[in-house]
Amino acid sequence: MLAGMTSEPELQRGVGEPDGFRRLWTPHRMAYIQGENKPTGPAPDDGCPFCSIPKLSDEDGLIVQRGESVFAVLNLYPYNGGHLMVVPYRHVADYTELDGPETAELGEFTKRAMTALRAASGAHGFNIGMNQGAAAGAGIAAHLHQHVVPRWGGDANFMPVVGHTKVLPQLLADTRKVLAEAWSA
Repeated sequence: MLAGMTSEPELQRGVGEPDGFRRLWTPHRMAYIQGENKPTGPAPDDGCPFCSIPKLSDEDGLIVQRGESVFAVLNLYPYNGGHLMVVPYRHVADYTELDGPETAELGEFTKRAMTALRAASGAHGFNIGMNQGAAAGAGIAAHLHQHVVPRWGGDANFMPVVGHTKVLPQLLADTRKVLAEAWSA
């Protein structure tokens, strides 16, 4: 077994039992699991983070770039380092609700996100998509958002497979700064 990894019997130990430092802690994920920053209802004034983020500074909101109809923001609970979302300012749930200019800018921002991520991180590929509705896995179903997740050959190493966690080697604020600079290049 790899150093620092936990065997199946050790996973069944109770809290507080010695484990020889063989657990991988990801406490930031608990905020997501418990629903932090999730809206209480479908309306924009029901605590929608995608409606409140644009009111913050770029640094505080982790906004990489602002457009006329959409903005690019880092995901607080990323699947991979550099995980961006392209989000319309307008509070709409479904892709079919976007008007022509919003649709065009969402597509253009997706292309620009890919370009910036390649320049900043050397991404080899991307997972791009939107989950439409809670049944499709949308964490915030009331406000449309498109994920742009950079991928690298071999990035699915033992950590997500065995440890059920991702290791992100950079603070989100630092990632935002690097991508914002690459976006403008």
